[in-house]
Amino acid sequence: MNRVLLHVCCGNCACFPLEVLKEKGYSVTAFWYNPNIHPLSEYRKRMDAFLAFTDSQGIEAIRDESYSVREFIGNLGGELAFPKRCAACWALRLRETAKTAKERGFGSFTTTLLYSIYQDNGLIRKIGEETAGEYGLEFYYSDFRSGWQKGIDISKKLGLYRQNYCGCIFSEEERNLKHR
Repeated sequence: MNRVLLHVCCGNCACFPLEVLKEKGYSVTAFWYNPNIHPLSEYRKRMDAFLAFTDSQGIEAIRDESYSVREFIGNLGGELAFPKRCAACWALRLRETAKTAKERGFGSFTTTLLYSIYQDNGLIRKIGEETAGEYGLEFYYSDFRSGWQKGIDISKKLGLYRQNYCGCIFSEEERNLKHR
């Protein structure tokens, strides 16, 4: 059976991708690495939802609980404007996923970022494939957005925490400014 490391940005975004990967015959291990999420209370809510989801599905979970807003912003390389900061954030998380996949003997990795209708699917794919090449791995690409509503329905049925912004300090600010 093919093993894949699934980077999970949040529990509810993992619902549909996990279903697809299992249907394709993959043995899935979920990976938590999201130093971008702000504030710390939000980070904890999302990590708790990740753990609740992986427990409910009986899948192995690997956690990298590195949390530092300063380190996250430093890793953006000064790219604080949208959409360049998003690309830098995706690259940061996919690089760590690929590194972990390589260290733990996985042949491939993918990400729940491909599920979000709010993310640049094409750019995430490009970053994932480039990163996979650097680590000698396969990047499993699927346009998981086709299951957007199904994933929402599953996450609601499971009672998972559902956030209302991407996660970083910048998206939190933008969300709050829109509500004024």
